[in-house]
Amino acid sequence: SVPACCSARYNLALLAFFGFFLLYALRVNLSVALVDMVEPNTSLTKNTTSNVCPEHSSTINTPRNTTGKKYSWDADTQGWILGSFFYGYIVTQIPGGYLASKIGGKLLLGFGVFGTSAFTLLTPLAADLGVGYLIAVRALEGLGEGVTFPAMHSMWSSWAPPLERSKLLSISYAGAQLGTVVSLPLSGLICYYMNWVYVFYIFGALGVLWFFFWMWLVSDTPDTHKSISHAEREYILSSLKDQLSTQKSVPWRPMLESLPLWAIVVAHFSYNWTFYTLLTLLPTYMKEILRFDAQENGFLSALPYFGCWLCIILSGQIADYLREKQKFSTVCVRKCFTLIGMIGPAVFLVAAGFIGCNYALAVAFVTISTTLGGFCTSGYSINHLDIAPSYAGILLGITNSFATIPGMVGPVIAKSLTHNNTVGEWQTVFYIAASINLFGAIFFALFASGEVQDWAVSGYHLHRN
Repeated sequence: SVPACCSARYNLALLAFFGFFLLYALRVNLSVALVDMVEPNTSLTKNTTSNVCPEHSSTINTPRNTTGKKYSWDADTQGWILGSFFYGYIVTQIPGGYLASKIGGKLLLGFGVFGTSAFTLLTPLAADLGVGYLIAVRALEGLGEGVTFPAMHSMWSSWAPPLERSKLLSISYAGAQLGTVVSLPLSGLICYYMNWVYVFYIFGALGVLWFFFWMWLVSDTPDTHKSISHAEREYILSSLKDQLSTQKSVPWRPMLESLPLWAIVVAHFSYNWTFYTLLTLLPTYMKEILRFDAQENGFLSALPYFGCWLCIILSGQIADYLREKQKFSTVCVRKCFTLIGMIGPAVFLVAAGFIGCNYALAVAFVTISTTLGGFCTSGYSINHLDIAPSYAGILLGITNSFATIPGMVGPVIAKSLTHNNTVGEWQTVFYIAASINLFGAIFFALFASGEVQDWAVSGYHLHRN
């Protein structure tokens, strides 16, 4: 094989890593800033003193910046603001996958990040104009971000040799986790020392900067790359030659009738339910139930995603090692990793609801739960490329459309279940997430496949007629 160091395919993985890093930073910064944008709710303190934890702030008393504007949005409005992103996000999933197969993933991913960054820069202005404007801007950010994963999957279908798939994809998508890790505490610090508007200005500007590097350094296929070595180009193309389809039309019907595809849909939906519920509500849970101040909050909210990031990178290496060196079948690796990555989190999430005010344990359990979830990246998450490399972008568009519903519904349901912010109410939220996870894991283990499906290769129509 061709050395990995400084190769075009690893450069692509690295640039993609930074792209997804910024996309997730742009996605989560609102969860942190929102705590600062809303006027503190005074009506809550009266009725929930019974079983909520005692306050334990650290002793750092730095003068806090309070110049940021405050808005009086109630819990339900906040739920809508946090969910609005996904209303845009869901619309562009399948069109994103389809467009990527037509015009290539490079432009699509590039402009997806660029658009998201541009609207992020407009967020403070929108919040000022009113809640409707803010929801609209967030939905537009979602539109831009919706094309990015299908575009990336589509690019990997021509760039990733089958036995390096887990490695390359886990590097590029791990950026998402690290973006969460860095932007949660960093947004907290920016809110604390500066003003919440800078959260949007700083990350937005970085996204625009990334766009120029991406357009300059990346190409859609190994064929069109300016500086790729001849050996690497041959190595990638020869490894993919039997896997790709040349037919121009998309085989929609057999695709949608394919059980292995639905196995990915169910797993993806279930995993995201837990992921999004935690992502959008963890800062709230820590503030209202465990009573952390925002500064500690950012670092502790970030810990779980740091664990997940490490787990994604390592499990990607392990998955390809098992397939290449230990001759494990692809489907066996995908199923085992998915089971670990979904049942593990379910167990620890439920446990997190039952340890009362032991906040060290609460943070530990939530961290272990999210970390184990990292196994899923080398499980169901790249299974699209195993069953239909040519249509991986479209398949990801389909599964991600379903998997976006939890982002829209999860936080709204969780907010409506936790009106009084009691520990019992939060246990219900964790229970629901865990049982959905369990179901998804079992469904995937029963119906997933690791082989390229008949309908996804060139000669498919010939056999039928």
